[in-house]
Amino acid sequence: MSRSAFSADHIFGSTWYNTVMTGSSTEAREDLRRMLMEVRRGLLGLHKALIVAEQLTYERINGRVGSTGQLLQLVLNDPWFTWLHPLSQLVIRVDELLDEGEELTTVEVEHFLADVRALIRPSEEGDGFERSYYEALQREPDVIFAHVEVKKLVTKAAA
Repeated sequence: MSRSAFSADHIFGSTWYNTVMTGSSTEAREDLRRMLMEVRRGLLGLHKALIVAEQLTYERINGRVGSTGQLLQLVLNDPWFTWLHPLSQLVIRVDELLDEGEELTTVEVEHFLADVRALIRPSEEGDGFERSYYEALQREPDVIFAHVEVKKLVTKAAA
């Protein structure tokens, strides 16, 4: 083959290059989407477990929460639940990534998974989310189970 057959335009414009380097094949996109759906499911389970754990502690101190609507208002607006907002934001982000109108890229997914890994690191000495997360893990078995599930899903996704 002539030297001109291997020009930058030929290589970088090729379907093969775009498929391999950007993961733009339909199968690769669907694999990313399935993996993100699994991680989303795990994050929702963790989010729910944390809300229930916080609700129980909140109710011990402040009395019963009257309805799911009241609980929603507390989660959104009460300082007691503010520490959960970073996890809520991750759920919103994964929903945006999965939006049918958007094409997933490997880079976006890798950044998202890195953010999940960074957030779900409990710390006894930390503050904000990491400290409150540590405390929830210490008092509620369902939070532990949900945490382990998310860790497994994120590890599997990174493999």
